[in-house]
Amino acid sequence: MYSYEDRIRAVKLYIKLGKRTGATIRKLGYPTKNALKSWHREYEQGCDLPAGYVRSRPKYSDEQKKVAVEHYLNHDRCLAGTLRALGYPERETLAAWVDALYPETRKRVVGKARSVPRPPELKQAAVIELCTRQTSAREIAQKLAVSRGALYKWKNQLLGPEAPASMKPNNDSPPDPERAELERQVQSLQRDIRKLQL
Repeated sequence: MYSYEDRIRAVKLYIKLGKRTGATIRKLGYPTKNALKSWHREYEQGCDLPAGYVRSRPKYSDEQKKVAVEHYLNHDRCLAGTLRALGYPERETLAAWVDALYPETRKRVVGKARSVPRPPELKQAAVIELCTRQTSAREIAQKLAVSRGALYKWKNQLLGPEAPASMKPNNDSPPDPERAELERQVQSLQRDIRKLQL
């Protein structure tokens, strides 16, 4: 919005330059072509420009504001529900009305809710337990009070996504007592290697 002085300066320069919009706008850096012509028309009609812009009347009456705020307060304080029910105003406008009339009613959340950061030692222990697990990942997550996804995320951060999440072999062959003992030893050694790598 331009001041009276800005508008009158533009109109007088426009007249001085022979009503050339392009030259006037280039010289001043403002306004748009349509605004300049509109200001010139107003100037010619009244030999001057109005001192300021006058809004014809408010978009919403005080009664409409009151009805909207009352609906908001009486229907679970839901902005969207009030807008759907009444069909007016915009969300920001209704929020401003509620804040103006009843500032204590709206909850304000500042910032973003964040989870509590976990110490690196806990993450490392969780990843070791995940990779050398004897139980399911869900049970490990429940024991540590984190989500299963968090365990795998920590594993990816510490070991990379290519590292296996479990050291358990996927072998469906019938168990042989000697072979089973060797596999237990291999698993134990692999767990030790994994712990040393971590």
